[in-house]
Amino acid sequence: MTDVLAEIYPYTLSFHIMAVISWMAGLFYLPRLFVYHAEKATVGDQLDETLRIMEFKLQRYIMSPASIATWVAGLMLVFTPGIVDWSEIWPWTKAAGVVSMTVFDHWLMIKRKQFGRGENTLTGRQYRMMNEVPTLLMVLIVFSVVVKF
Repeated sequence: MTDVLAEIYPYTLSFHIMAVISWMAGLFYLPRLFVYHAEKATVGDQLDETLRIMEFKLQRYIMSPASIATWVAGLMLVFTPGIVDWSEIWPWTKAAGVVSMTVFDHWLMIKRKQFGRGENTLTGRQYRMMNEVPTLLMVLIVFSVVVKF
């Protein structure tokens, strides 16, 4: 099995990068939609309905498949011989960043469902601040992999 993983490594890495790009696009965009939803929409109005549809489709059809693909390809890379040396620090910092990104993604799912029920409790400003979380995690993950600190 590990021989197969080594042979398909360039394809797995390519797929992983494409999945991460798709997932990150959603992680950047969904909190921005929440800003508009919290600031401009009223429960039950046309904008509320439009934003709920946009948020649902973004999460269901782009973010969820992309996060699953990211995890599957990432785990394939982890099990590819010679790629990850767990005695170094960088795989642990990357893993912490990826797990944190996944927790953030699930937090967004909870918030989207609250908007769907008309139960949002956060302000647009709070969503703006949360919009920085994926950027900070991306910096940690990329530096972990590229610089290997």
